[in-house]
Amino acid sequence: MTDAGNGQYLCIKFFKATYMKPIFQVFLMAIAITIVMSSCGSKDSSGENKNGETKLQGDIKIDGSSTVYPITEAVAEEFRVDQPGVNVTVGVSGTGGGFKKFGRGEIDINDASRPIKSQEDSICKANNINFLELKVAFDGLAVVVNKQNTWITGITVEQLKKIWEPAAQGKIKTWNQINPAWPKEEFHLYGAGIASGTYDYFTEAVVGKSGSSRGDYTASEDDNVLVQGVSGDKNALGFFGLAYYEENKDALKLVSVDNGKGAILPSVETIKNGTYAPLSRPVFIYVTQGASKREEVKSFINFYLENAASLVPDVGYIPLTTEEYQAQLTKFQEFTGTK
Repeated sequence: MTDAGNGQYLCIKFFKATYMKPIFQVFLMAIAITIVMSSCGSKDSSGENKNGETKLQGDIKIDGSSTVYPITEAVAEEFRVDQPGVNVTVGVSGTGGGFKKFGRGEIDINDASRPIKSQEDSICKANNINFLELKVAFDGLAVVVNKQNTWITGITVEQLKKIWEPAAQGKIKTWNQINPAWPKEEFHLYGAGIASGTYDYFTEAVVGKSGSSRGDYTASEDDNVLVQGVSGDKNALGFFGLAYYEENKDALKLVSVDNGKGAILPSVETIKNGTYAPLSRPVFIYVTQGASKREEVKSFINFYLENAASLVPDVGYIPLTTEEYQAQLTKFQEFTGTK
């Protein structure tokens, strides 16, 4: 290479080393900024996209009643579509089991098939947990027998009491002890576990004292376990939420209940008009004040009450009226200071 050529080569090399490196760095930096801006450009600092739709993040922990579970899970499923950044988990430990976690501040929302008890309320107060009760639907308790049961179409409240009261344990064992026309065969009982709000409600309505019944029966907080038990046992009799009967009506036989005013089957109409008594009731969700201050929880509760009217019937429950849902929504908004 000539001296001139060598000098030209050195100049080009110097130019690249001196100028091209910074230019290349600036170029890379510009690309990086563009990528960051494009990923953030559709959202501002408030978490809204360009369409003004709020996209939330966070976790919502829910537990409690197996009766209310299908409603809350249906709402949660729709909410996850609307807010995919929010992780909503729904457990089933029974109303009482849920209230234990609720009172310790371990969950944000408790599904409840009965109102909170005074001792549960006291635990919440002791742990400085303020909360709000919201009614979300109506439910009826279904009394069911096996499909092969040909001798029972209806039962009275008095007969149910004779079967389930504590004094019956070890003594009342066969169908004919309840009605002489029924067979002299041993019956097998299936019902809600003691942590279930359904158990409390049933024992109060039938036996006359909440939480008081015979103990020699198959108990579970999971209504699906009870469905399987009754459907597989010719001499079974059980009780659980009407929605679980509706989901399994091909495997179960529904029994009418007579409270002294005639035999009534549970249905949307008889539960709404109060004729299916005493086994119809409202169901609830409870939310802590601390959780309700979080935007994702606030959004979930609003979504719940705004969409329950359409989702509740889909899972076999009876919705409140439009006015009742609006009243619950107003109650929540006042609780959170958003109204």
